[in-house]
Amino acid sequence: MTATGNDQVSDRSAPPLKPRRVRRAVASVVSVIGELLITAGLILGLFVAYSLWWTNVLADRAAHQQGDQVRKHWASSGPKGPGELDTKDGIGFLHVPAMDNGEVLVKKGTGAQILNEGVAGYYTKPVKSGLPQDKKGNFTLAAHRDGHGAKFHNIDKLKDGDPIVFETKDTWYVYKVFATLPETSKFNVDVLDKLPKESGKHRAGRYITLTTCTPVYTSTYRYIVWGELVRTEKVDADRTPPKELG
Repeated sequence: MTATGNDQVSDRSAPPLKPRRVRRAVASVVSVIGELLITAGLILGLFVAYSLWWTNVLADRAAHQQGDQVRKHWASSGPKGPGELDTKDGIGFLHVPAMDNGEVLVKKGTGAQILNEGVAGYYTKPVKSGLPQDKKGNFTLAAHRDGHGAKFHNIDKLKDGDPIVFETKDTWYVYKVFATLPETSKFNVDVLDKLPKESGKHRAGRYITLTTCTPVYTSTYRYIVWGELVRTEKVDADRTPPKELG
């Protein structure tokens, strides 16, 4: 009877161990998941820092070096217009005071390989861009809004009447903003037309179009700004900027 009684006591005390084991197992799983989430958060944070900060550092460094090369080329060569400077080195510099982004080197093409260098690119497709010296046309440019220099990050700061200045070796081209389109489809190529009718213009002229992604930190839509040439100025020996650049 004693043995039977002991067996019964043992049998009754065994089951409570199972919930403890289950709780320990659950706690272990939760701990592992927590560690994985923390690790994933750190990796995501590092990726965001890389995308939004370090790529800017690298792109700005590369753009600065390329800009120096263009200016050295200008200093060592004879007079040339922007069309003749249409090389991989860049055709000139964009200055937009309202965007507070310094001078932006402009190169041929709008592919990632070009724009990731921290520059603005002019379109060769799907609609070929005009150039500033053209008697009529649309000088169409694109640049990143976030990461890789983020040269057009503050495009939404541009208002009607704000200056946009393009600098070549021998000429300052001064444009004034006259229209903006805060959101349009990335497939809307009409904004790049020689006569961009969505801007409200109905006659050919000498226009400039700035394009970039929107909303911020996405590439869902495109933000468009249009300007019209109001005058040109010859570059003097000291490269004195026009009054719009202070």
